[in-house]
Amino acid sequence: MHAQRARKLTSLLMPLWLLCAGQALAQDPTPAAIREAVNEHAVDAISLYREFLGLPNDARKPDDIETLLVWIEQAFGHRGFATERLPTGGAPALLAQRTVSEDASTILAYLQADGQPVDPAAWDQADPFLAVLKEQDADGQWSEIPWARLEQGVAPDWRVFARSAADSKGPMTQFMLAVELLDGLGFKPDYNLKVLIDTEEELGSPNLAEAVAANREKLAADMLLIFDGPPHASNRPTVSFGARGIATITLTTYGPKVAQHSGHYGNFVPNPAMRLAQLLASMKATDGRVLIPGFYAGVELDDETRERLADVPDDEAAILAAMGVAEADAVAESLQEAIQYPSLNIRGLRSAWVGDEVRTIIPASATAEIDIRLVSESDPERLISLVREHVQEQGYHVTDTEPTEAERQEHPRIAAFSSHISYGAFRSNFDDPPGLRARAAMRALYGEEPILIRSMGGSIPIAPIIASLGVPAAIVPTVNMDNNQHSPNENLRLGNFFEGIAIVMAVLGQSAESPAD
Repeated sequence: MHAQRARKLTSLLMPLWLLCAGQALAQDPTPAAIREAVNEHAVDAISLYREFLGLPNDARKPDDIETLLVWIEQAFGHRGFATERLPTGGAPALLAQRTVSEDASTILAYLQADGQPVDPAAWDQADPFLAVLKEQDADGQWSEIPWARLEQGVAPDWRVFARSAADSKGPMTQFMLAVELLDGLGFKPDYNLKVLIDTEEELGSPNLAEAVAANREKLAADMLLIFDGPPHASNRPTVSFGARGIATITLTTYGPKVAQHSGHYGNFVPNPAMRLAQLLASMKATDGRVLIPGFYAGVELDDETRERLADVPDDEAAILAAMGVAEADAVAESLQEAIQYPSLNIRGLRSAWVGDEVRTIIPASATAEIDIRLVSESDPERLISLVREHVQEQGYHVTDTEPTEAERQEHPRIAAFSSHISYGAFRSNFDDPPGLRARAAMRALYGEEPILIRSMGGSIPIAPIIASLGVPAAIVPTVNMDNNQHSPNENLRLGNFFEGIAIVMAVLGQSAESPAD
């Protein structure tokens, strides 16, 4: 059935790029022309989006990714792109390109194709890959409505619910439609366009850096644009210029080889869960600041940077209230300043049993899963080493594996420590070429400067691309903030879906010199 859907694609929409092949060079499309084109093709756009959403894309399932790649190859080929698979140590990445001239400047766009796993039982619909249309009632409850309602008009607050609706089939669909509609308006770019499509992003893109390095010449470009993620929480037009990287640590402390009766041995046999709690607590002050010496070294915010960060209109009181939190950590004076520093986060804890399964025992072990969000000034290996050294300084014998019998007899405190660096951070300047292009597009479309985010708090695997290609980058968000990405009932608001198409059209629909004017 998935293969049939892939074959169906080529007859879904008229290949508008063919209709414009012989036209004279057109001026950059106006905002009015862009919005008219989006409105005129709204129903067809949703049809393409629904078809794309119908393809399972679990990054852990090779068959899903193969079917997905076939569909994407046809979709981009239908829009005038030449496609080529880039082999990796896992699922292949895909390069799609439209070439104007070898002498022209080149834009490289990054898009993501794979998605998170699904637990169908946790979704409020029969199949997370069978998209449904919903509207919200006065009580905030979502109810399904028939797709035929779209023929009577589109309400911007209706939402499409499906896995990868926002992360990230929404942005990819917006990109494909933007290219097609620009062709339909007669826009003929004076730049080459390359698209790198990642099929392992939800796995941490473990093979992307090697693939980019191996294909440096094929991917060579003058700038990188990332179409992904939501805008600022205010939902105002936004351009982001960086993202934190990520590294992870698994830390396990050990007690008795087998869990012991807490009555027989409490006060005698050390409890590894208690020791782990004490060890973790030693890493951070009660106000949230990391206590490990040198953890924040190298991060300096000058007055100009602080002013830029202060321009971001965060309602911090509302953010905390919505989360049910009374006070923020004191790492910095604001949310935007806080995410300019590396973070040390406990993302999971496990020891013994809780709830209905609770037992009066001294556990055999306790494990903490830790993530470190990296900034451009961070050396991930250095930060991991600082944490490891801190554990040792607390009196622990640190091992890379479960302790041997000899180690148990010799060392009173033992911790297993393993780590992984997914990818580093990146940050470009507001006035680098991709930033100028994105900002100019937003000003043209909205009549005002967008919100400029120095660095997002989250992580995307862009640093390896920048490191290999030496290009500046900017992130152009196109989906709603409250989209439940990675969670059950992921969704995309139709107003944001169509607005995202317009945004991508505005960004791509400029001649090479337009942003500098």
